[in-house]
Amino acid sequence: QVQLVESGGGSVQAGGSLRLSCAASGRTFSSLAMGWFRQAPGKEREFVAAISGRGGTTDYADSVKGRFTISRDNAKNTVYLEMNSLKPEETAVYYCAARMKYLSPSSGDYDYWGQGTQVTVSS
Repeated sequence: QVQLVESGGGSVQAGGSLRLSCAASGRTFSSLAMGWFRQAPGKEREFVAAISGRGGTTDYADSVKGRFTISRDNAKNTVYLEMNSLKPEETAVYYCAARMKYLSPSSGDYDYWGQGTQVTVSS
């Protein structure tokens, strides 16, 4: 079992920045590929970013490329999502997820999920 706890959400004005964190426990962290997803009210959960176990490979949704950065610190069992130039339409609950082996942009491939953290971007 893997437990994931997100933090760092909040309210920010359009153009602002936030950094989300996700602390993991229960398994060797470097064996886990990690992903960030988001879900806005009335919409499906969508992929944001993912990173491989050792951090050497990353993937991003086209909508966030150049503005968001995913990273991880395996010594702290934590993955981060740095979000810059935020837009109001990015208001959503942001979820951290984990899976064994390779990173994936598909939410169905992830076995473990955090409870989510709210990000609200005002115009």
